Amino acid sequence: MYPFLRMFKELWVHRDAAPLEVGEVHVSHHLCWPWDLDVWRELNNGRTLTLFDLGRIPMARRLGLDTVLRKKRWGMAIAGASVRYRRRVRMFERLEMRSRVIGWDHRFIYIEQAMWTPDGACSSHALLRSAATSPSGIVPPEEVLAALGRRIEAPDLPDWVRAWIAAEDTRPWPPMGG
Repeated sequence: MYPFLRMFKELWVHRDAAPLEVGEVHVSHHLCWPWDLDVWRELNNGRTLTLFDLGRIPMARRLGLDTVLRKKRWGMAIAGASVRYRRRVRMFERLEMRSRVIGWDHRFIYIEQAMWTPDGACSSHALLRSAATSPSGIVPPEEVLAALGRRIEAPDLPDWVRAWIAAEDTRPWPPMGG
């Protein structure tokens, strides 16, 4: 089940946090609960993606995106993700999550997120591409930024992000000869 109570908690905890500018880091703190574990008694990889929601959605609120989405009747979708898992997270282990928008192209907004353990080790790192959506399809990031009242040039995406985008562009769709 989706952790709605945890999401409400995160939104409550960060309700008075200062607004963020695009590129600034949102920091949140989390705990690995027993129901987050897999059969090997470590944080489940699917649950990791769900926990990243707990950092990304409050970050979007701090950017002012929630207000724009409601006003324009837009949605927000994750259109792709690449996650590296590098350190096991055990039950009751505390995590610090860092989330930020790292840039955009003509279609997608790219978000970087990482979870860190108290000893300073990065347990996982995610690159996500997201899109604002309307009934007519994907809303161009420039239109989203304009609705946020921000008219800024797209920053140069890091090489590793551009390489991921290029690799995704070669991936067949539908998959498996669908």
